[in-house]
Amino acid sequence: MTYSAYKVIHLLGVLFLFTAIGGSVFLRFPSVQKALEGNGTDVRRLTGIVHGVALLVILISGFGVLAHLDKMQGGVPGWVWGKLVIWLLLGAALPMARKLPRAASLLWWLLPLLGGVAAWLAVVKP
Repeated sequence: MTYSAYKVIHLLGVLFLFTAIGGSVFLRFPSVQKALEGNGTDVRRLTGIVHGVALLVILISGFGVLAHLDKMQGGVPGWVWGKLVIWLLLGAALPMARKLPRAASLLWWLLPLLGGVAAWLAVVKP
């Protein structure tokens, strides 16, 4: 596959990941839970599936991008380790949103900032 294809697939995975996390966090707000009253199981299941698939797509396509960049000579660069840590944190975000409903407001603001740090690492490659 080409570099551009890997990059587009990677970004598509990121968009789906944040859609799933956003949906899950949104479901934790008390007013939304009250409005759904028992009808949220399908949405919860869908966000879980999309979250898992998106994480897998991001990981595979991210290493595909790296292979095209020839950045793996001499080991994994530090900025890649940073992105992997962010990937792990975003992987933990969905279960955290489900287990800690009070953290929904914090996650609502913190996760896009985490995504911004990942984007900065990808662009600047410090």
